[in-house]
Amino acid sequence: MNFDNKNKLTGGKRIVSASANSYRGLKWLINNESAFQQELMLAILLCLTTVFFDVTSLERVLLISSLLLVLLVETINTAIEAVVDRIGLEFHELSGLAKDLGSSAVFISLVVTVVVWVGILCW
Repeated sequence: MNFDNKNKLTGGKRIVSASANSYRGLKWLINNESAFQQELMLAILLCLTTVFFDVTSLERVLLISSLLLVLLVETINTAIEAVVDRIGLEFHELSGLAKDLGSSAVFISLVVTVVVWVGILCW
């Protein structure tokens, strides 16, 4: 492997390239990943409803941030699944474990979101 930095982008070009990569990944998620699509629609809906709640700005930020956390973890889970599938589609115990752990992370992020929303809106 060649680890020289001669051909690496720097400065503004790196930022533009990284932004383009991020856009492609987000576009792929929106077009292809049903779990992300569902979570995104729910996040948008719930973000819009926060304007009707009598909460402080900090509480509103926490409500919205908890929704973004779910989208972040779903993105990472999808990346894990893509890498595992790239390695091979045959069953392997560690591949199954990696996918299960990614799914567990999504579940935990959903629990965090429910705790935040219930904690702020019901107590």
